[in-house]
Amino acid sequence: MAVVVEKNLVQRVRGFVEVENLSVSFKRKGHCVQVLDSVNFKITPGEFVCLLGPSGCGKSTILNAIAGFIQPTSGFVFVNKRHVDAPSADRGFVFQQYSLLPWKTTFENVEFGLKIKGTPKAERTELVDYYLNLVGLSKHRHSYPHQLSGGMQQRASIIRALVNSPSVLLMDEPFAALDAQTRHMMQELLLSIWSDLKTTVIFVTHDIEEALFLSDRIFVMGVNPGRIKQQIDVTLARPRHVDSMLSLDSIALNRQVFELIREETLKSMEAD
Repeated sequence: MAVVVEKNLVQRVRGFVEVENLSVSFKRKGHCVQVLDSVNFKITPGEFVCLLGPSGCGKSTILNAIAGFIQPTSGFVFVNKRHVDAPSADRGFVFQQYSLLPWKTTFENVEFGLKIKGTPKAERTELVDYYLNLVGLSKHRHSYPHQLSGGMQQRASIIRALVNSPSVLLMDEPFAALDAQTRHMMQELLLSIWSDLKTTVIFVTHDIEEALFLSDRIFVMGVNPGRIKQQIDVTLARPRHVDSMLSLDSIALNRQVFELIREETLKSMEAD
C-alpha cells in the first residue's frame, strides 16, 4: 500500500517546479552585478509557461538555475519537490543554437543520452524510432547535421531532449534563428508534441506573439535587476492556430504585454 501511495505522489508532483526567492549575482570586471532579485513562482505539472522580457533581464539565467547549470547566490529551486543542486536527466534542455554532435547521424544524436544511461539497444531503437516518426525525421535518420535544414536540426534537438522522458523541458529561444515560416511550423509542432506528452515546458522568448501562441501563462520580466514584473494568464482556447492570433482577445493580450515590456525596455535603455 505504501508503495502505491508513493507512486501516486511521484506522479502528482512530476513536472512541478518551484522557485523561491531566487537571486543570482556575478562578478564582472571586479564588480558584483545582480542579475536576478528574489524571483518567486510555481509551475504545475504539464503547464506551458513562457519567460518573456527584454534582453538582459535574466530569462536564461532562471532557466540555467532550474537546469542546475548555475547555483543561486541565494534562494532555492525545486523540481518534483526535490532541491536542484546539479543537472539531471529529469530536466531536458533545448538551446538556441543547434547542439547536435556533427560526427553523429540524426539517429545517433537522439540515441546518445539513452546510450549513456545504459538503456538496452532494442529499447533505444524503439524509443528513437517513435520520436523520429513523431517529428517527421524518419527519412533522415542516417543524415548528419550538416545535411539537415535548421528546422530539422532543431526538431532533432527537441526529441533528443524528450527521448529521456524528462519531467520538465527547458527551452532557451529555440526558434530564434529560424525564418518566420519555419518558426511558426516549429511552434505548431511543439504544441502538438506537448499536447500528447503533457511534459512541463518552460520556454524563454523575447517575442510577444510567440509567448501568446504557446503558453498557458506568461511571466513578464523586469530589469535591473531581473524579476517577475507580472504574470499574465493566456486564456486563448486550445488547440491554437494562426487565426487564434487574430482574435480580439489575442490582440488585447498582445497590447497589455507590449506595454509591460515597453516600460522595462525603456528602463534598460536609460540604464545604459
